[in-house]
Amino acid sequence: MKNPFCITLTTAMLLMTSVQAFSQTITISGYIRDADTKEALIGADIYEAGLRKGTTANEYGFYSLTLPEEDTLNVVISYTGYKPAARKITSKANIRLDVLLVSSNVLDEVEVTASRNDDNVNKVQVGVIDVPMREIRNLPVLLGERDIFKVIQLLPGVQQAQEGTTGFLVRGGNTDQNLVQLDEATVYNPNHLFGLVSTFNINAINHVHFIKGGFPAQYGGRLSSILDITMKDGNKENYQVEGGIGLVSTNLTVQGPIIKDKASFIVSVRRSYLDLIEKAVVPAATTIYSFYDLNAKINYELGKNDKIIVSAFKGRDNGQYTGANSLNYGIGFGNSTATLRWNHLFGGNLFSNTSLIYNNYDLGLSTSQGNYYSLLYTGIKDINAKSDFTWIPSTKHLIKFGATYFYHTLSPASFSSKIPKSGKGRLTLDSIRIAKRYSNEAAIYANHEWDISETFGLNYGLRVPYFVGDRKTYTRIEPRITAKINLGPTTSIKASYTVMNQFLHLVPYSTASLPTDLWVASSSVVKPENSQQYSLGLFKNLQENLYELSVEGYYKEMKNQVLFKQGTQLTPESNIEDQLTFGRGTSYGIEFFAKKNTGRLTGWASYTLSKTTQTFAELNFGNPFPFTYDRRHNLALVGTYQFNQKWSISVNFVLRSGNAYTIPPGRIPVAGDGTLYDGYYNDYTTRNNARLNAYHRLDISLSYKKERTIFGKKYDSEWVFGAYNIYSRLNPYFVYLTVDPVTKDTQAIQVSLLPIVPSVSYNFKF
Repeated sequence: MKNPFCITLTTAMLLMTSVQAFSQTITISGYIRDADTKEALIGADIYEAGLRKGTTANEYGFYSLTLPEEDTLNVVISYTGYKPAARKITSKANIRLDVLLVSSNVLDEVEVTASRNDDNVNKVQVGVIDVPMREIRNLPVLLGERDIFKVIQLLPGVQQAQEGTTGFLVRGGNTDQNLVQLDEATVYNPNHLFGLVSTFNINAINHVHFIKGGFPAQYGGRLSSILDITMKDGNKENYQVEGGIGLVSTNLTVQGPIIKDKASFIVSVRRSYLDLIEKAVVPAATTIYSFYDLNAKINYELGKNDKIIVSAFKGRDNGQYTGANSLNYGIGFGNSTATLRWNHLFGGNLFSNTSLIYNNYDLGLSTSQGNYYSLLYTGIKDINAKSDFTWIPSTKHLIKFGATYFYHTLSPASFSSKIPKSGKGRLTLDSIRIAKRYSNEAAIYANHEWDISETFGLNYGLRVPYFVGDRKTYTRIEPRITAKINLGPTTSIKASYTVMNQFLHLVPYSTASLPTDLWVASSSVVKPENSQQYSLGLFKNLQENLYELSVEGYYKEMKNQVLFKQGTQLTPESNIEDQLTFGRGTSYGIEFFAKKNTGRLTGWASYTLSKTTQTFAELNFGNPFPFTYDRRHNLALVGTYQFNQKWSISVNFVLRSGNAYTIPPGRIPVAGDGTLYDGYYNDYTTRNNARLNAYHRLDISLSYKKERTIFGKKYDSEWVFGAYNIYSRLNPYFVYLTVDPVTKDTQAIQVSLLPIVPSVSYNFKF
């Protein structure tokens, strides 16, 4: 077999040499930015209407547009929420054109018609959504905390993991199969407060890019989705302060120029005050919980062609609960990341980004309940180096290629046992002394987006990952291809095929009624997870892109899925790999999506019909069983109405089938163990053989914005009043079994977590 790395390098060279040389052309390139802040406008459009050719700005705001020579070229630059700009080009030589767009005011944004952005129809991509920050800011929130993940959960093909949490599942995959990146750094646990709040402060975020299918070759390492989040660069023109006060936390963001028009900074911090209130109101509080996160970024333009960017993030949660006769726990977890990037422009159509990235995640948990206690620690430390190149020889060709390398250090450990009668001799887990597991992961890739004609387009590529861990080496070949056929200027059919592999695995492990997880790396025992995904969709725009419609079907096969064996109890001597069992999964479904982009009323409707099953030889007698989060129906309705410059209302409604869970079909009398089993032992036969009740809720948020004055200076203020689950539906969180003391019949008791939760928050911006 030929070396896969040689195959990929050959593919990259073929992609380059297959692109025809273009004579009598002119290349227009540069950056598209916000006129007030000089912030990059990611995904902005630049279009030559006469030639019907255009492109979009990349994740750094850079674009390159190669056009045939004309006496005059009229290009239009547009971005949602900004006033379009027009430029007349008469030069016959390549030119650098940096464009500044002016933000629309509120009324302008309400009245403006849809922009030319028709990427959903004409771009050769499937399952890709750029989530506008204005939608994140407008939607109803839980506990007054605006949240990226709450918006993601309302998209087709995406499901919420648990009531109120930020965890999400995509097309039948588990939560660990989603790659979450902040400025290219992996964030392994992007949650606060047991998942009720995400770890990302939206005031520090510029752009959110979500991919659930048709993955381009530059992405890898996960099976189900990519959530790529880009931080703001910081205002290069003026100092700016904004923040907010909610029911749970307070946040503050400061940004401004270091050297005007050349260098800038942004610092954003958020901290909860639950622990401060608890200590003040109830000095002997049994529950104490706190979290914080910090974002910081500096960017410096060395010249027209070079930029250095340094960004960092740190988030931390700490909690403890002390109960007299119940569960006691202490928990601490957090993420830390740092990214150093160098952007370089080679001429007008070759762009490169080279990054050095560090990230560290750890979780420590200690619990005790009754006569038992358990300990868990899991940690991942990564050092990552990567270099990516984007070559745009013409409007018909977009070529990306590059390489990446990870050095992983994992620290998994777990233990559970009976509390010694003397109360002494309980073990502790010292993270320094935990045996480390080291592994290396590398990949090279090449990807070519080719608009062959106005009717047909291809996006194809190859990624070759290489993994070494525990004296075992894995090399995989991951082909990616997406094809598009235009049925007209506003309608297209797209199909894709993608192979993905995952070398790090999160294995759910439950102790003392608290769900926890352990990260383990691939080895001679734990093989890489693998998926093959097929998708086919019809995409349609109406009324000058005012409305977007789509229907998309998918089929996904997943191999080497990982779970703990039934009844696993870990000890310090346990080899975690010996306690694992492996299986496969299948997921398929159809997704419907309708969206209104502009006007006083904006929003979308999404509906997903899907089915996901798993098969493990050592579980359920080897028979297929429903995935825990297999929900047949998933409906989301989202809307925002702008009354005027000051008042707006947002509403979302969610309806979905209940989760699968396991109930025992029978009971066996147990002699001598009546205290532990209530005289009976439940006989579990089949797995996930029952369903929770259907889940539905309605959320409402009302916003009032006004310009105010303090100490002679004007600032923007906003009050947000909301209600989560406004009709207080008692949705199922989980079900536990008990025995009626009189009839001795088994009863299933539903536990509901969140009734109606009102919220109020105040936001300001100077």
